Amino acid sequence: MVLTIDSNTKRIAKNTMFLYIRQILVLIVGLYTVRVVLNVLGESDYGVYNVVGGIVSMLVFINSGMIAASQRFMAFELGKNDTEKLKKVFATSALAHLFIALLVFLIAETIGLWFVNTQLNIDQERMYAVNWVYQCAVITFMVSIISVPYSSCIVAHEQMKIYAYVSIVEVVTKLGVAFLLYISPIDKLIFYAILLLLIQILIRCLYTIYCKRHFEECTFKYIWDKSLFLQLFSFASWSIVGNLGFSFKDQGSNIILNIFFGPVINASRSIALQVSHCINSFSNNFAVALTPQITKQYAAGNYSESRNLVYVGARYSFYLMLIISVPFLINVDYTLKLWLGTVPQYTSEFVVLCLIASLFYTMTQPITNAIQATGNIKWFQILLAVLLLMELPVAWIILKCGGKPYMAVIPSVVTCFLSIYLRIIILRKMVEGYSIAKFTFDVVTRCCIIMMISLLVSYYIRNIFEENFVGFIVTVLLSICVTVFFILLFGVKKQEKEIIVMKLRAIFTKG
Repeated sequence: MVLTIDSNTKRIAKNTMFLYIRQILVLIVGLYTVRVVLNVLGESDYGVYNVVGGIVSMLVFINSGMIAASQRFMAFELGKNDTEKLKKVFATSALAHLFIALLVFLIAETIGLWFVNTQLNIDQERMYAVNWVYQCAVITFMVSIISVPYSSCIVAHEQMKIYAYVSIVEVVTKLGVAFLLYISPIDKLIFYAILLLLIQILIRCLYTIYCKRHFEECTFKYIWDKSLFLQLFSFASWSIVGNLGFSFKDQGSNIILNIFFGPVINASRSIALQVSHCINSFSNNFAVALTPQITKQYAAGNYSESRNLVYVGARYSFYLMLIISVPFLINVDYTLKLWLGTVPQYTSEFVVLCLIASLFYTMTQPITNAIQATGNIKWFQILLAVLLLMELPVAWIILKCGGKPYMAVIPSVVTCFLSIYLRIIILRKMVEGYSIAKFTFDVVTRCCIIMMISLLVSYYIRNIFEENFVGFIVTVLLSICVTVFFILLFGVKKQEKEIIVMKLRAIFTKG
């Protein structure tokens, strides 16, 4: 079965296009902003900001569970057209996020504050600035938490153009922050943290104003529904377990690197993660546009359509990221030098490994969405957390045995691949119709073959040209053409090629 061109498919196509226009601007401005901030702060302070901010981000696992719960329950009720239940979901979610913000504050100001001041490898003369950064990061994170019900509502209603507009405002203001650092009247690191806090407050206000004006359920009223709260809490609690794995493995790796090598290596890894996140956002845009439909189709009882969205979504998410990743991978050293000027040591190695891990991860997102649509996520989240947290002891052993800093990312590549099969095995047990063999052949095998062939051919082309700006532009364009060619040749079925053409037409018509 393949997708048909109906109003839902047109909506996915339009939403994806809105998010892609947004992402191109975000990528260009975001990458330039990193260069400016890195040059102004210096490698050490830049690394300090990311490791200290990362301590607060470790608590994201608490909030991520409620994000998943909010988006799932809102999309589910929209799929069932139950407006009254939707109002209750929003009100319950808003109360829960306020509680989570207070819980984060309590943990951050006790355990977190102790860890920052006693365990990190940072010069004592910078500890005053570090504490300012930490407090701003805590407040910034709290503001982002209480914004979740509003952003979740926008996603559930599939109003991606607003999501895109607000993101553009955010990245443009961050560019302004980067230039304001040049004229900072106080310590630049402290000034940077304060300005990022103000941006988060601005974003919170924009989301709130839009939602209150356009969605009737977003007019907050105190509604206490014990049964609904228990459902949300149960779903969120198990989501927290899985997100604990993501949060702790990322920030735990950051801390391990800091302990072994200091903040300069943290800067290298942070740059690599930002590159990976920027490129990964292109495929995430498709996944974000697809997610509400997977849940809504499941809620409406259209299981075959939901399943088809998962298979197609996994492949196309990978393809979209691969198209952007291949040019970067074959030109990684030149691109980093062109972008940053002075490139911190081991940055290119971190970038390559982070991108490979992210490529595998993109295949998992539609599967995760399908699992969450069922509402039965307990064992999925437990097993996922165990798998992800296995990275940390392995990374510690690698570095303890004398491994290079970038080798700490190798376990992440392995677990990202293994997690594909963990998810599909669990989903197969929950919902009839899913096949491990079909997923392996239709998704994993196709994607891996296309990736290897595209990289080999593109790397061969790269070696033909000199390493200069003209050679860089030519190889980028040729590698994109090569990757698209192999995707169309090996990765897209005949019926899907016809649908791609119709989707592109659908973008410019009213659905």
